[in-house]
Amino acid sequence: MQAQTSTQRSFLNTIVHGDCIEIMRQMPAESVDFILTDPPYLVNYRDRTGRTLQNDTDADWLKPAMRETYRVLKQNRLMVCFYGWPRADHFLDAWRSAGFRPVGHFVFRKSYTSSVKFMKCQHEQAYLLAKGHPPLPKNPLPDVQRLIYTGNALHPTQKAVMSLVPLVRAFTLPNELVLDPFCGSASTCAAALLTGRKYVGMEMDAEYFLAASQRLTRVQERIARRSSPSFPAICIVPALRRA
Repeated sequence: MQAQTSTQRSFLNTIVHGDCIEIMRQMPAESVDFILTDPPYLVNYRDRTGRTLQNDTDADWLKPAMRETYRVLKQNRLMVCFYGWPRADHFLDAWRSAGFRPVGHFVFRKSYTSSVKFMKCQHEQAYLLAKGHPPLPKNPLPDVQRLIYTGNALHPTQKAVMSLVPLVRAFTLPNELVLDPFCGSASTCAAALLTGRKYVGMEMDAEYFLAASQRLTRVQERIARRSSPSFPAICIVPALRRA
């Protein structure tokens, strides 16, 4: 097993504030088991309350960020990356330029309409991307998943933890390391923590970084309470082992 460097240990089970490109450059190559992330979609998004996302107006960061995700991901492992369909060509070009190979595509059904133009928008989407040739999962997930509505209290594009848990379970084993370089409200990190995985999250926006950090503290405290003798043990469904 590869020994952990001091840099890797300092990031472990932490939300790091700053530019994910610069932070990932401090991480050892091939040190992450799985990446699950929801980056800006390059659509200049603004929610009903006026909240926006940094770096959502241009793609200057996209290729450098994807190169770093590829570098830190272990060989023969996977990344699930959400993207905005109006800029699908930008994302596919960045992934392929970095070295990723698309091996699957998820559609996440919403129970609500997020916008109405030519159509009612009732889904989001993510590519499953491979570095090398990962083994096939023993129990593959359906490519249509449910995206539970969160209310977006912590972040304008907040994903439900329970919508991400199946992805973490399907593509990792307990105690492996999950990275989210665009962690927003830290839903990916919470999903990793609740399923017995390690995590590293990165967030550039100071407000969202604070909310994400506080959220993970609450999750850790809840797990600790439920693990105490006075509470029932927390229920963690066993991971789906790879073939």
